[in-house]
Amino acid sequence: MAGAALPELSRITTRTGLVFDAWVAGPPEGALVLMLHGYPQSRHTWRAQLPVLAAAGYRVVAPDQRGYSPGARPDPADLANYGYDHLVQDAIDIVAACGQGQSRFHLVGHDWGGQVSWGVADRHPDRLASLTILSRPHPAAFQRALAAADGDQKHRSRHHRAFLDPATGPMLLADGARRLRNGLADAGVPPEALAMYLSVLGSPEALEAALAWYRAQRELRVSIGVIRVPTLYVWGDADSSVSRAAAEGTAEFVSAPFRIEILPGVGHFSTDQQPQRIGELLLGHLAANPA
Repeated sequence: MAGAALPELSRITTRTGLVFDAWVAGPPEGALVLMLHGYPQSRHTWRAQLPVLAAAGYRVVAPDQRGYSPGARPDPADLANYGYDHLVQDAIDIVAACGQGQSRFHLVGHDWGGQVSWGVADRHPDRLASLTILSRPHPAAFQRALAAADGDQKHRSRHHRAFLDPATGPMLLADGARRLRNGLADAGVPPEALAMYLSVLGSPEALEAALAWYRAQRELRVSIGVIRVPTLYVWGDADSSVSRAAAEGTAEFVSAPFRIEILPGVGHFSTDQQPQRIGELLLGHLAANPA
């Protein structure tokens, strides 16, 4: 299904006046699935999974998030514009703008999209039929691993500190975004996906906004309680940015039915490396937890 036709670009205007570029697919009456990408990606993260879910009857919405969409890019120099509360509220506002203001929906997030999804599940548990997180552990499990004496997670998260440096954005985009391209390619992202991600993130304006997420929330510190939503957590054991301790520790912070799926030999970008398997896992989890 990786080669299935993708929808035309849509634009979703929320109550705050932000306009999000998005893919929207599937029957309008289908249960809504909101899919949130991470850094340094875009809605294209879900290019293989979106057609599969739409064909199964779901109404799928995959936006370019705050800062990634030109129409939803408040000034990144003011980090308050990229605070965690805004990111979480964007998800709720996008769902409302799609006509699902009070209905339950399925939420899927990878990397930073996963960080946001944990917050949505914590603050709006009654709105979610299911939660699926790729790579990003529960914030409490992450912070515990980050403080561990072995220093494993701290070493894996060293790029977070680099992203605080104002010189990082220009460096990543220099020489045709060579460093950004090489980093993704080394992590198993195929060449065609690099072009897709850079079509969104390849400008200084977009990249600075994406880096503002890190600068507004140093070390990803956020207070998230125990999750009461049925949760599927997917982690590749070759993920260079998430330790096994953080991944396996996530189970302690979910009181609802929880499943961890460990993908052998898969790194951080699982939707690129095992697109069919991710689609299968999503279909199974959503079907088991109907909205």
